[in-house]
Amino acid sequence: MLTTLAVENYRSLRHLILPLHRLNVVIGANGSGKSNLYRALRLLADSARNGAVAALAREGGLPSTLWAGPEHLGRAVREGRHPVQGTRRKGPVSLRLGFSGDEYGYAMDLGLPTPSSSAFALDPEIKREAVWGGPVLRSSTLLADRSNAVARVRDAEGAWQPMPYALGPFDSMLSELADPYRAPDLLTLRELIRSWRFYDHVRTDAHAPARTVQVGTRTPVLGHDGADLAAALQTIREIGDRDALDKAIDHAFPGSRIEVRAQNGWFELAFHQHGLLRPLTGAELSDGTLRYLLWTAALLTPRPPALLVLNEPETSLHPDLLAPLADLVVTASAHAQVLVVTHAAALMAALRDAGANAIELTKEFGQTRIVGQEPLDEPAWHWPKR
Repeated sequence: MLTTLAVENYRSLRHLILPLHRLNVVIGANGSGKSNLYRALRLLADSARNGAVAALAREGGLPSTLWAGPEHLGRAVREGRHPVQGTRRKGPVSLRLGFSGDEYGYAMDLGLPTPSSSAFALDPEIKREAVWGGPVLRSSTLLADRSNAVARVRDAEGAWQPMPYALGPFDSMLSELADPYRAPDLLTLRELIRSWRFYDHVRTDAHAPARTVQVGTRTPVLGHDGADLAAALQTIREIGDRDALDKAIDHAFPGSRIEVRAQNGWFELAFHQHGLLRPLTGAELSDGTLRYLLWTAALLTPRPPALLVLNEPETSLHPDLLAPLADLVVTASAHAQVLVVTHAAALMAALRDAGANAIELTKEFGQTRIVGQEPLDEPAWHWPKR
């Protein structure tokens, strides 16, 4: 389980060290940095697939994603006695992402590329990476270390072994060096991160694939767009917690039930509602009803991830569905660490009442901060030095 998330210089996240529990809910006003926090987690997940550099490039590269404010805010600026002005940079340009948990910690430091004539001269470069055991980086807990192109890992006896080849500036050691013999810790951590699951683009529009008949196979994990909803629900019914599935539907829509009709490999959703003479197909469901069914399939997965992240799951949902959704999230947290980013105060309150770690974000001088968190309240964290 992750216990700390750390981000520096990513958009409004100038310096954020976030404590994480088993169940977490992040709230805040528009523009407070909730989406940036979500994106930072996705960038960390991309690093395990060697995709962090490409993901940053799609966001406009480092010039677009770096903290846009000054390197330091003086006391006079904070007290309103002096305007914000640019200052000469003292440290290197650096975007840093990291996390730590019960077993492993990981940090990545991205910087500007070395000037060259390459067509890829705008790609950010990975300057430093570190993997360690336990919640805090120390020299004694370091398991793998990378400085620019040079990497080394500890062997079974604890001795450092240099890697026999140089890493590219766009290659993460999580993807390039993970090996069951030479670097088993890297392999374990890589697979842990690759199990993380993000949902933010499930479709409920009139042309959403979840509304139509689809070819179905066993589906323990709902797809990112929800196209395999019928197959995912049927998989839960056959190899997952079918009682929890029936309870979730009845809680949200009393007296209702779902049926998945399978014929010659084609799966179709049928929604039986009290008072109707026939079930409704996916094409007939409201956006809110379909979205709730999608969250049901995602949260009751028979193959829970190490981390499940939902971004604004309340979208299109009637307020009456927020309590059933909160129950689904709490149920999912029994098998996976869950983080919910939401605007809905009612969803936040229901999750907080269930024991969730409630994190409220605010913005001061363009910088995202955690409401009520003072510097001494931050979890222990150390970045690897360049």
